[in-house]
Amino acid sequence: MVIPTLADMQAARARIAPHIHVTPVLSSRMLNELSGAELFFKCENFQKGGAFKARGASNAVFGLSDEQAARGVATHSSGNHGTCLSYAARQRRVPCTVVMPKTAPQAKKDAVRGYGGSVVECEPSISSREAAFAQLVAETGAEFVHPYNDPRVIAGQATCSAELIEQVEGLDAVIAPIGGGGMVSGACLTLSSLAPRIKIYAAEPEQANDACRSFKAGQIIADDSPNTVADGLKVPLKELTWHFVRNHVADILTASEQEIVDAMKLTWKRLKIVMEPSSAVPLATILKNPRIFAGKRVGVIVTGGNVDLDKLPWN
Repeated sequence: MVIPTLADMQAARARIAPHIHVTPVLSSRMLNELSGAELFFKCENFQKGGAFKARGASNAVFGLSDEQAARGVATHSSGNHGTCLSYAARQRRVPCTVVMPKTAPQAKKDAVRGYGGSVVECEPSISSREAAFAQLVAETGAEFVHPYNDPRVIAGQATCSAELIEQVEGLDAVIAPIGGGGMVSGACLTLSSLAPRIKIYAAEPEQANDACRSFKAGQIIADDSPNTVADGLKVPLKELTWHFVRNHVADILTASEQEIVDAMKLTWKRLKIVMEPSSAVPLATILKNPRIFAGKRVGVIVTGGNVDLDKLPWN
């Protein structure tokens, strides 16, 4: 297992700079009053491809040799990683194929195709996704860029927290959604080196709480096909992300489906931005656990904005 380092994050930051946005940080007096904390929302929903995953995908694609890139890239994804890998592949002019569950939001399938990627659909389970992907790679020889269990991807995601601590001084905590753990691992990589006083929290749906159960059990527990409105958080931890989670995360907090939807609706109203359900989970857990965050300056990573506008969860 290759564990990415701070030097890898810094190299990634230089490598991907021409291909990503430095995303803004927003705040809301009303949300501060409601939570009892000072909240700083790092808006990766404004990122290329509509999600933070453009960072890791770009680092992986532009780190390939010409020989590797010529064979194309491939991945399995519920949406955002596939979209962002397709974006990065188009930037480098190489082919990209994404295995996606049939139940993935149509908006995310359309986004992959919109960037020139090909979509191969599979049944909505981790085992089906990985089996379909193995067959694809065997047939094409494409370079596998894992959605999160990849040191290149984690080093890319780590650049988000590096930006955040330059944009907001004196943070006490940073919280991000957790599914497979790529963004949380990136936060751990950066903050444990550059700002070790900052506590790192992960936020997860109650109905897909395998990371929380893993954290409490001290070993990876994987669910094959959890069901949650936060479709980007249905995947389990892997060995590399588990390394960062178990060593650097202060706690993993969970929220119910209704709490997630309520937080999503609240941020749409108050911040006036489009975020997807997965991105609302951190705020939901902050509001649910006011004692943890009371009086603290908290960085909240809004991971993406690729929501199906025809199927909003409060309709």
